[in-house]
Amino acid sequence: MKALGRWLPGLALLLLAGMAWAMPSIGLGPRKPTNWPAIVTFLACVGATLWMTRLATARSRSSADFYAPGGGISGFQNGLAIAGDYMSAASFLGISGLVFVSGFDGLIFSVGWLVGWPVITFLMAERLRNLGKFTFADVAAYRFAQKPVRSLAAIGSLVVVLFYLIAQMVGAGQLVKILFGLEYASAVIMVGIVMMLYVLLGGMTSTTWVMINKAVLLLAGTTLLAVAVLWRVGFDPDALFARASELHRLKDALMAPGGLIKDPLSAISVGLALMFGTAGLPHILMRFFTVANAREARKSVAWATLWIGYFYVLTFIIGFGAIVALIGNPAPYFNGGRVAGGLLGGANMAAVHLASALGGDLFLGFVAAVAFTTILAVVAGLTLSGASAVSHDLYATVLRRGKATSEEERRVSKLTTFALGVIAVLLGIVFERQNVAFMVMLAFSVACSANFPVLFMAVLWRGCTTRGATLGGYLGLFSALLLTVLSPVVWESVLAHPRGSAPFPYASPAIVSMPLAFLAIWLVSRFDRSPRAAQERALFQDQLIRSETGIGAASAHSR
Repeated sequence: MKALGRWLPGLALLLLAGMAWAMPSIGLGPRKPTNWPAIVTFLACVGATLWMTRLATARSRSSADFYAPGGGISGFQNGLAIAGDYMSAASFLGISGLVFVSGFDGLIFSVGWLVGWPVITFLMAERLRNLGKFTFADVAAYRFAQKPVRSLAAIGSLVVVLFYLIAQMVGAGQLVKILFGLEYASAVIMVGIVMMLYVLLGGMTSTTWVMINKAVLLLAGTTLLAVAVLWRVGFDPDALFARASELHRLKDALMAPGGLIKDPLSAISVGLALMFGTAGLPHILMRFFTVANAREARKSVAWATLWIGYFYVLTFIIGFGAIVALIGNPAPYFNGGRVAGGLLGGANMAAVHLASALGGDLFLGFVAAVAFTTILAVVAGLTLSGASAVSHDLYATVLRRGKATSEEERRVSKLTTFALGVIAVLLGIVFERQNVAFMVMLAFSVACSANFPVLFMAVLWRGCTTRGATLGGYLGLFSALLLTVLSPVVWESVLAHPRGSAPFPYASPAIVSMPLAFLAIWLVSRFDRSPRAAQERALFQDQLIRSETGIGAASAHSR
């Protein structure tokens, strides 16, 4: 295995280069001449992050290192890693694509995702670090019956991870399709293979450093792209918006609300998902277990908020810059050179085409590499989160009742990683034409309906019981899933039913599913008179003291 680990980065690069050279293009016309500047830059970035993963493998010797590297990450480093985890394909490609299509309304995703961080800062970060060990299920099940709560947490985590993975796979597939001239399905398969290598080689230690590297690259790439856009208009945002309004089909409506979110209830539902879903994302929550103490956890959130806020301002500029640069010069970037024919690769590729329009092949290669590294690192973090939910929460704690060895946990985690990779590839192919920001919003809808209510009530309400938490969590989870399937995003766009026929009219189910979960947790817990419920209420004081002071947290993390 050690010899295999040494050779895997090189093998992965050979795989990427070989597939790019050998596979024919489908749906893009005749194969274009090889774009060597873009491809060499792309392979260099992927090779660097794979090599970093291999070097970090030696530091991942136990389950504690594999999931949350022994608390050995500083607050600043963890803040960059959180930002890298959070600034995904949905942020870079999806939001700029939404702004490219809908203008001002695309900003709701930037604002919604950013304002979720105060919820984590003031309600979650310190308490999570003091109460947890590896996953947020450790926190939710602190005073409850382990089996039902951990089962719920694992299932909820897996559903959120899968929705999130779909968006990353769609973005990566379209990106690699354009860069290498591959067919979409082949591109998604290639991404899935390299993603599994990331996680299988190093666990959370390696993905943390990959995400720090990715965050720096992404912030640098988007800064250069935004500066290039503003330089073209004399650093005058008003001139940028005015020119975009002249060129876009929406004209003056481009700068008005209502182009993407049509009514107030839809806006509230999407806003709830984006705000509170952040505090229910398993791959973000488990990042607070990688730092040494609660103080470092708070610093992590502060640094992450700074980087993420700066980044989201840039995506808005990039979206409007794409309107000016691409619609003003449509021939190289639209099918048949016609705006009506659609952007090559879809609106998700607006930022990538913008890089080509502003800086040529070299800039295209750099931005494509940054976007791909972004997607790959986020996918690795998501996959590890799902794998830890199965291996640590279901296998080690529920099935083996705490008797599983560290090696057994890691074996189950790696098998789960492989299974998740296969499922993500298949779903990425099915959801090929969806906007990645919308797909991630569905993951946030599930997170705010299933994970966040359970976590919030378990940590902050004395009266919460095992029965209330599990029944409310499952109600939030399944209602969110059902309403998502019945929404226009899936019912019409994926299942191909006629437009306007979706039984549930809103894109996000959060306005129904999240209140349902909270109501069920409160009602069932209030009427729970079992001996177990009385014991759980009595344990709240011990939980409160540890969550607020950290007493006992250090010993728990050393075990």
